[in-house]
Amino acid sequence: MMDADTNDNQPNDSQSGMEGNTDNIEELRLEDASADIDFDKAFGSEEEQSDIAEDVDISAEDAFAQEAGARVALQQQVSDLQAQLDDRTGQFTRLTADFDNFRKRTDKQREDLEVQVKCNTISALLEVVDNFQRARDQIKPQNDGEMAIHKSYQGVYKQLIDALKKLGVSPMRCEGQEFDPNLHEAVMREPTDQYPEGTVIDEFVRGYVLGERVLRHAMVKVATPLDPSAESSDSPA
Repeated sequence: MMDADTNDNQPNDSQSGMEGNTDNIEELRLEDASADIDFDKAFGSEEEQSDIAEDVDISAEDAFAQEAGARVALQQQVSDLQAQLDDRTGQFTRLTADFDNFRKRTDKQREDLEVQVKCNTISALLEVVDNFQRARDQIKPQNDGEMAIHKSYQGVYKQLIDALKKLGVSPMRCEGQEFDPNLHEAVMREPTDQYPEGTVIDEFVRGYVLGERVLRHAMVKVATPLDPSAESSDSPA
């Protein structure tokens, strides 16, 4: 009888246990429903969130300001370097121009010196040419021996003239030309009506030029007009 009673009581205990569990679940649900969850604390207050946002904004502004400052500094460096480059370029240009002017001036001075030395040397040789010309005009060979001597020194004279021609020396042709003080030196004047006034009528010493440079002025006689008073005095009464 006791076993039967016991078996009869076991289902009752299980049911009571299930009912107890059900009650506990319901209590937990009630506790969860009655729980006051602090969302502001969990996710932060609006002020804290705004502070965080401001911190983020400030950090971005600082980064942008730093970048802008670095950009300005780089631009300043570029400007300074460009100014230095322009200054060095200007110095180089001036030095190049000064050197070019110095080179041209030196070349001109050297050319002038070479021409001056050549002129001085040739001018000294012109006296030798004059002597050959005087000998040719004055010496008249009388026999074959004298003619042989005459031909020999005239051959030397011709060789000297050819050498001067190769150097660019040429004689002036003055007779019959108008007197030019840049080329001629008047050592005598002759009144005449056979030539226009200022005409070179005779040449005493031949002049020479080297290109456009006068090596020696020609010494000449120049025609002047007749004096009417002298003509009247010379005419018979």
